[in-house]
Amino acid sequence: MNEVVILTEAASLQIKEMMKSSEEENAFLRVSVKGGGCSGLSYGMGFAHEIEEMDTKLEQYGIQILVNKEDAPILQGTKIDYKQSLMGGGFTIDNPNAIASCGCGSSFRTATATGTPEEC
Repeated sequence: MNEVVILTEAASLQIKEMMKSSEEENAFLRVSVKGGGCSGLSYGMGFAHEIEEMDTKLEQYGIQILVNKEDAPILQGTKIDYKQSLMGGGFTIDNPNAIASCGCGSSFRTATATGTPEEC
């Protein structure tokens, strides 16, 4: 699979549930990268209503996904999953391009993109 972002079935079910409860069924899922976090880059996920000029559009499990073309090389092959445990549930992100990450798991850097590290 050569997708920029890969949703697991568990993640897609959770995203669809969130879309329904937020009345965002017709929205896109935007996956992004921004500067910050203790390792320099942080992931972002949210709902969007418009495709921007620099966006690449994907579809998985009936979910329309938007990724900015500048973020695509950093996210290439990133797997988004949803894990449920006794302590609750949460999304997990496995980015094969990340060479370092912090303990929280939401901050990372790649060999070519260091971002803007912040104090933890």
